[in-house]
Amino acid sequence: MSTLARAMSKFRLAVVQLHVTSVKGDNLSKAKRLIKEAAGQGSKLVVLPECFNSPYGTGFFREYAEKIPGESTQMLSEAAKENGVYLVGGSIPEEDGGKLYNTCPVFGPDGTLLMTHRKIHLFDIDVPGKIRFQESETLSPGSAFSVFETPFCKVGVGICYDIRFAELAQLYSKMGCELLVYPGAFNMTTGPAHWELLQRARALDNQLYVATASPARDETSSYVAWGHSTVVNPWGEVISSTGSEEAVVYADIDLQYLADVRQQIPLTVQRRDDLYAVNPVTER
Repeated sequence: MSTLARAMSKFRLAVVQLHVTSVKGDNLSKAKRLIKEAAGQGSKLVVLPECFNSPYGTGFFREYAEKIPGESTQMLSEAAKENGVYLVGGSIPEEDGGKLYNTCPVFGPDGTLLMTHRKIHLFDIDVPGKIRFQESETLSPGSAFSVFETPFCKVGVGICYDIRFAELAQLYSKMGCELLVYPGAFNMTTGPAHWELLQRARALDNQLYVATASPARDETSSYVAWGHSTVVNPWGEVISSTGSEEAVVYADIDLQYLADVRQQIPLTVQRRDDLYAVNPVTER
């Protein structure tokens, strides 16, 4: 392997676990500061949490919703360009054509909007005595896969509840992704039970890196996030994580290690495509 190839096989990822308040301007300012902090530590790709610019809840989505481009995406574009990073902008409530979406905008290091991912699977659950939440009361689902290229690897994007659907991760893997990022906000019921488990499962099943970005926990909010933003490697090991507090989580992504894992346990070539397959219904 050449010196250049070895250099390009490793890069630093930063996951920002942000304390989100009801003041949008404060959320944007803090996110911009932490993006700069992450870039200062050598990060080439930075990930923000789900609903980083607003409280999370069906009662807040319309109040905080923006068009794209708008105030929040303008800040993200500037931050990506000023710091020369790929920026996965967590998610924001997006208004388009009278509908609301939970949308993740992704920017390149020149500030260009590379893509937007609208949350495909809406968070509609009812766990008796613990939590009931219905995103579909206000949000519409997205209907497209979301992958972007970097000089290091191809990255697939999902939002929170999307991580529960193994087929989406499998499709991203088939598309050549070596890193999946999921801005998310699991709660105090599903978080301790499933947050880390799902990340490790998606990473292990597909032999790739998985990174999740949660808001920091705020016990006074109407929806209390679990926190614990995490990065998992292709062996299914947690290589970086944090607790419930505001923090920046760093992980050095090693794509040669990923290649080694795939060579040692060659799932891709051993898969019985003659018996089963996961494929998109339509190309988008």
